[in-house]
Amino acid sequence: MLCDDVIFWVKYNTFQADEIAVRFKHRIVSIHCFANGNGRHSRLMADIIIEKVFKQKVFSWGATDLSRSGNTRKAYLNAVKMADKGDFTSLLEFART
Repeated sequence: MLCDDVIFWVKYNTFQADEIAVRFKHRIVSIHCFANGNGRHSRLMADIIIEKVFKQKVFSWGATDLSRSGNTRKAYLNAVKMADKGDFTSLLEFART
């Protein structure tokens, strides 16, 4: 269902390229494919989409190791929580910081 949604978003320009990739990232991490590493996997998939499908630079994701505690991880998790509520603004901004 997720892949079908993404194909639709791309085909019909439902969202801008960054938002398609970030929405995919948000949805795939909720599937929780792995016992550990779901966030890293979802960010990698968003990077692949933005680079290979849209021919744009990959995201910076705060330019730090998000597995370590700190302000950047806290900002990331807050942005994810906002996306959980349907507001992708912070996560989109964070992806490019």
